[in-house]
Amino acid sequence: MKEEQLYRRLNSGRLSKTEIDELVNELMDYPNLTEMLLQEVFRQDKEHDFNASWVFDHLMRKKLKYLLPHFEFFSKELKNLVSESCLRPMAHTCELITIAYFKGEKEFVNVITNQQLERLVDVCFDWFIGNHKVATKVFAMSSLFELGKRFDWIYPELKIILETTIGNSTAGYKSRGKKTLEKLIAKGI
Repeated sequence: MKEEQLYRRLNSGRLSKTEIDELVNELMDYPNLTEMLLQEVFRQDKEHDFNASWVFDHLMRKKLKYLLPHFEFFSKELKNLVSESCLRPMAHTCELITIAYFKGEKEFVNVITNQQLERLVDVCFDWFIGNHKVATKVFAMSSLFELGKRFDWIYPELKIILETTIGNSTAGYKSRGKKTLEKLIAKGI
C-alpha cells in the first residue's frame, strides 16, 4: 500500500467497522504508513472527520509499537485535538501506551522520555476535567492512574477530582471512578 492509496481510503466517506478492520489488517504489514496515518488524524480533526483516528486506534490495539518512532509528534500534538470523535480514540491510545510503559515493556520504556510522559499528564488532566464525553474522560482517568506511578503528585489530585465528580456522573464514569478510587485507597492515598 502507498500513501496515496491510504489517503484516498481515509477520505472517501465514512468507513464501516468492516472497512476499518480490513484497512487495519492491511496496515499491519506497512509500519512505514503509521506516520502518515497519524498526521492524517490531526488533519482530519480540524475538519471534524474521524476515519483516520478510528483506524489509528484499531491499529494501535494490534501494533502499539508502530507509534514509538512517532511518539514525539504524538505527545506534542495531542493538546491540539478538538473533535470528540478524534479525542476518544487518541485518549484510548494514551491508555494503551501508559499501560505498556508502566508494565515495563522495554520497547516503550527505552523510547518514551520523561518529558513526553509529562505532556501526557497535561493533556490527560485537560481531558479528564474538561467538558468532554465520558469515554475520553475514562481513558484519561486510567492513563493518569498509570502516570501516577511516576509522578506521585497525580494520585492526590486524581482522588480529589474523583471524589467531587463521581456522584454526578454517568454509570460508566462511576464504575471506572470507583475502581480507580479503590486502587488509590489501597495505595494509602
